[in-house]
Amino acid sequence: MEQFKNLDIAEMPLGSPYFSDKVSRFLGANGLRMEAMDTYYSVQDADGNIIAGAGISGDVIKCVAVAQEARSEGLMVPLISRIVAGRGNLKVFTKPEYRTVFESLGFHVLGEAPKAILLENGRGLQQYCKRLRAFAGGGRTGVIVMNANPFTLGHKYLVEKALSQVDHLVVIPVMEDVSMFPYKERLEMICRGVASIKGGDIDVVEGSPYTISAATFPTYFLKDLSEAAEQQMLLDLDIFQKHIAPALGATVRFVGSEPYDALTARYNTLMTNAVEIPRLDGISASKVRAALAEGDYRTAAEMTPETTHPYLLAALAERALRMELDTPLKPGLVGPDSNGAHKDMDYDTMIGGIKAIRPFFPAIARAKSPEELRQLGIDAENAMMAATGGVNTHRGAIFALGLAIAAWGQSTGNEQLMQSSLGQIAQGLMTNSQITNNLPPRGARAMALTGYRQLFQDWLPYYRRLPVAAGNDGRLAVGNDGALQRLLLRIMSTLDDTCIVHRAGEERAHQVKEEAAALLEEIPDQVGNDREWKDKLKALCGRYAAENISPGGAADMLSLTIFIDSII
Repeated sequence: MEQFKNLDIAEMPLGSPYFSDKVSRFLGANGLRMEAMDTYYSVQDADGNIIAGAGISGDVIKCVAVAQEARSEGLMVPLISRIVAGRGNLKVFTKPEYRTVFESLGFHVLGEAPKAILLENGRGLQQYCKRLRAFAGGGRTGVIVMNANPFTLGHKYLVEKALSQVDHLVVIPVMEDVSMFPYKERLEMICRGVASIKGGDIDVVEGSPYTISAATFPTYFLKDLSEAAEQQMLLDLDIFQKHIAPALGATVRFVGSEPYDALTARYNTLMTNAVEIPRLDGISASKVRAALAEGDYRTAAEMTPETTHPYLLAALAERALRMELDTPLKPGLVGPDSNGAHKDMDYDTMIGGIKAIRPFFPAIARAKSPEELRQLGIDAENAMMAATGGVNTHRGAIFALGLAIAAWGQSTGNEQLMQSSLGQIAQGLMTNSQITNNLPPRGARAMALTGYRQLFQDWLPYYRRLPVAAGNDGRLAVGNDGALQRLLLRIMSTLDDTCIVHRAGEERAHQVKEEAAALLEEIPDQVGNDREWKDKLKALCGRYAAENISPGGAADMLSLTIFIDSII
């Protein structure tokens, strides 16, 4: 170890392409694959070559490697000690050859596969299993582990069929938060979905990092991805059989048949004590997600129980907000290309606002009274302000989308009923509240009292007449056909936008309407190929940014129009 004794352990700035490529080359040379990490720590020789390294993502140590020429130098212990220092319960997914090193540092093995082991240095799995033992039932106990992204009629069918074969059924949701629907929403969907199943003993327990997670299913440590997947499945199943199933007293695990996904199908075949239940034809969570990505609520709703529908609405509301935000060349507004007229917010601030209000949408869909609805709106605003550091990114959107989500339950998708329900709910919200008296003759609340008549009579029909091209992700390819830019200009040309009045005055607000209408008339059929028109739109963006003009009301109505289009 003499030649390495004076070397430091350095943090590699992975945000730099140079250092990221350097780490990737080092890992590749040692049979590993580069993975997403928060930080990567390395030991380098005098020439700057990495000779040992390890990364961390969340609470998982990954990408652990030592170069061949340095494997007898004892570099692993000080390297891992540096990562562990000051951190709590950590897990490491690595090759069996590093087992002794990690055990010497206080780690213990949780699960094993021929070419992989998972260790941790705390009592996380023990504590989780202790909580699971409270759900151990009498008689034959079965388990289902499901992602439920989202919970479909197929998931409900699987639960019903499994329940008919056991005395007690435990459902464990996948905890990893990398799905369209966050873990909290998926847990709620499962709980609400199975609650409607009669005549059985069912428990839904909390998920954990010990079942189908980034800790048990990484793909970083073997070069051959197909082989890596096999090892990860074996390790995940080993942990389940050694720890999870015994804690629950479970003797059988139920899975749905998987005719499409080869990885899931292979996972199912590797299980011991598994019972495979044929899936319902034509129903899958992936098809639901595809329908939502295309703004097709009806198709998604047909494949899901009613208990899931509020979460579909939440996903579509977020989709509408993100489509508005992701549209470029919006005069005065924040987008992917500009902060517009705003000095206090940018694209990331807006994303933070959207994420903060999303969790309130399912509860809004289930609200039973104006008082409950009003309080949810207040709570959503508070969450938004906390997430954005006090910047009002989406107050108007919370009001408009909240009304639309609440109105959906009363209209069942009928356009005329939807409009009248919007007005009635708005009136109920404003009755005996501070916003009832001296209501201005125009603005967001006045528009709501009409049931957003202008949207239904003008903006929505206009939107549906536009030529639309769908991108690979199902969203409008607005950078190519300009559909949302056209719709925004249409709204700006017809809306009395009090946001503009507040910033620039009545006269300038009227001029903005005229300018939007004039530019709209110049749009050619194929916007994406017309440089002159795009240049004019870009110039308008520059002028409004300089004049501090932001059509925030139009942005809210753009999101609302997209959302209404997706649900009726």
